[in-house]
Amino acid sequence: MPKPRNLLAAALLAISTLTLAACASGPSVRTDRDPAADFGQYRTFSFYKPIAMEQAGYSSWISERIREDVRREMEARGYRYQPEGGDLLVNFQLVQQERTELWSVPRASFEWVYSYHSRGYVAVPIWYDEPQLSRYREGVLTVDLVDGQRHRLVWTAAVSTPEGSKRAPEKRLAAIDQAITAMFAKYPYRAAN
Repeated sequence: MPKPRNLLAAALLAISTLTLAACASGPSVRTDRDPAADFGQYRTFSFYKPIAMEQAGYSSWISERIREDVRREMEARGYRYQPEGGDLLVNFQLVQQERTELWSVPRASFEWVYSYHSRGYVAVPIWYDEPQLSRYREGVLTVDLVDGQRHRLVWTAAVSTPEGSKRAPEKRLAAIDQAITAMFAKYPYRAAN
C-alpha cells in the first residue's frame, strides 16, 4: 500500500502539471476536414483569386505576410507552388469580433452587529459573488484549402487570439507567424510523390 506522503507528492505533482498546462499560452486552433477528400492526390498549390481578405481590391502587409507563411508551411510539406491552377487553392480571411466575457469573483466581508446576548458588537461574515465584465476584440484568422478541380473545401483551420491592433507591427508579425505555424502543426498531410 502506498504511503500517504507518496500519495500527497503524486497529487501535488498532478495538480501542478494541470495548472501549468492550463496556463500554457499560444493560439487556440480549430481544424476540420472533408472526410471524403483524398489528400494523397494533391501535389501543387496556388492562392485563390481573389483572396477573401483582399476583397477591396488591394493587398496589405498583413496579407502578404500570411501568404509568405502559408507558402513556407505548404512547401515544407512537399507541395510545389504554382501561380495558377494548383491542385489545392489556398484562401484566407482575418476578421475581428467584439467579445464579452462575464465571470464572478468570490468575495467576503464582515458586518458588525450588536449582540444583546454578549452585550457587544460581533463580526458576522458575509460571502457573496462579485460579477466581473470584460469586453475585448478578438481576431480570427481562417485558412481554407480548396480542391482546385472540384472547388470544394477539403481542410480548414481557424485560430483566435485577442486583437492586437495596439501592438507594435513587429509583434503583430510574430503573432501571425505563430498562428500560421500552429495551424499547420495540425495539418497531418504531405504532398503526393
